[in-house]
Amino acid sequence: MEKSVYQRILLKLSGEALMGKKEFGIDAGVVKFIAHEIQDVFQLGVQIGVVIGGGNIFRGLSASAQGFDRVLADQMGMLATVINSLALQNYLERLGITTRIQSAIHMEAIAEPFIRRRAIRHLEKGRIVIFAAGTGSPYFSTDTAAALRAIEIQADAILKGTKVDGVYSADPEKDPNAVKFREISYLEVVRRGLKVMDMTAVTLCMENNLPILVFNMTQPGNFRRIILGEEIGTKVTGDGHAKEPDLQRR
Repeated sequence: MEKSVYQRILLKLSGEALMGKKEFGIDAGVVKFIAHEIQDVFQLGVQIGVVIGGGNIFRGLSASAQGFDRVLADQMGMLATVINSLALQNYLERLGITTRIQSAIHMEAIAEPFIRRRAIRHLEKGRIVIFAAGTGSPYFSTDTAAALRAIEIQADAILKGTKVDGVYSADPEKDPNAVKFREISYLEVVRRGLKVMDMTAVTLCMENNLPILVFNMTQPGNFRRIILGEEIGTKVTGDGHAKEPDLQRR
């Protein structure tokens, strides 16, 4: 029987991932696909927490640049993550997977409040927990929320599902000489200014020695493959000392 190398993980998804080819909102087909990918990993006995961004509906930082009050804009962005969380919960539960949403903003009619011990208990009982509304505070991204929740629930790793197959030295769509990192240290990510997660999230992971695995979530089966230990994507880890990254040509 196939065995996961991780017992408990935190899956981070961008809100844009739920758009598919749409310019705005939620593509039901994409959410259904993601739910099936999660189901494949869940059936391995892995405990799964999820954090989803809200950029497909409302992005606080962009709204702030257009004249919105930054605190208000970030709060609107947090509410967008709740909508996305409800969408994913719907499709997971259609697959028979018991799911709980825990929100950093109190809204008891549709989600539980975030309580660390309760979240861990849900995971232990075989429920998927979706952490909504970011950290509940403005100026913190859902990347930071993912790092924080992963640390709080004592996850073995953060898995960041993206549209690219790892972390590159430059934008691979713009630079044909971009080189993929198979493994890189936290400090090297910061030094190079690589867009893995925001710097607050990377620093949190470094301080708590929490690995970040970046992989292409749009490729069917990739989530399961990385959970089973296949070397796909990019692993961000290290003991806090900068080192020469392991590079791989495209």
